Amino acid sequence: MKTLSTKQNFLGIEKKFSSFENSKVVILPIPYEKTVSYGSGTKFGPKNIIEASHFVEFYDEEMEKEIYKEIGIATVSEINFKNKNEKESLTLIYETAKKIIQQKKFLLSIGGEHTISQSLIKAHFEKYPKLSVLQIDAHSDLRQEYQGNKFSHASVMARVCEFLSPQKLVQVGIRAQSIEEAKMIREKKINTFYAHQISSSKNWIENILKKLSDEVYLTFDVDGLDPSIMPSTGTPEPNGLLWNDTMLLLKEIGKKKKIIGADVVEFSPNKFLHYPNETAAKLVYKILNYSFIN
Repeated sequence: MKTLSTKQNFLGIEKKFSSFENSKVVILPIPYEKTVSYGSGTKFGPKNIIEASHFVEFYDEEMEKEIYKEIGIATVSEINFKNKNEKESLTLIYETAKKIIQQKKFLLSIGGEHTISQSLIKAHFEKYPKLSVLQIDAHSDLRQEYQGNKFSHASVMARVCEFLSPQKLVQVGIRAQSIEEAKMIREKKINTFYAHQISSSKNWIENILKKLSDEVYLTFDVDGLDPSIMPSTGTPEPNGLLWNDTMLLLKEIGKKKKIIGADVVEFSPNKFLHYPNETAAKLVYKILNYSFIN
């Protein structure tokens, strides 16, 4: 597995802090896009996020440190899906993730559409069988299939619930779903925190923490953020999470739980708007800062 150079890697980090051997963190770009249902372009997400990361400051003023010097962040070459169908692609993602995790690395994957998360979560679940999943998202993604495809990005969490107890799934920011998904949430007792509930609750972060196990996998669909700060996604929805609330949530999880892996998905770059690229890149870096807060 090739490790990318300073000019190509996340943040543009010098070799001393970005070699695979010396890094605790591995960034895996996954330009997978086969089932997007509205706007397209998620396959360009990883490249654009990494390019934008070169303009993110190393120093985090909140954490008062340059975390990359403490943990090392290696970026490996993107997964190549040439001539592979959906099932073969998802197997390749799973095998690649498992290989990295087995080498005791913290894996943060950059998508690509949300479909990739089922393979990433499965690989982590095999190592951390007591994990819970925190899904930040505008959509439930619990359809059994969408447009005749069970591997649709709109079905990713339904696939996850086939091997993970639904009660270990915690969804935050949901504000778009079908009636079938709403019924599944009630019947399977999935922990769903709707956007309209969050806005009227003072204890929403505390309530989310109560539903999470000690080990947490974070899957972050960027459409969970409000379109005012993240318009570059295929299926934007109003009334999303704002930056400060999102950071407060992630920080508390980092302090009181153990984040064991993460992915950031569904970023679809817009050539006319550049600020979302850096917002997505900074989101990735903030996740790493909070994951290693202790």
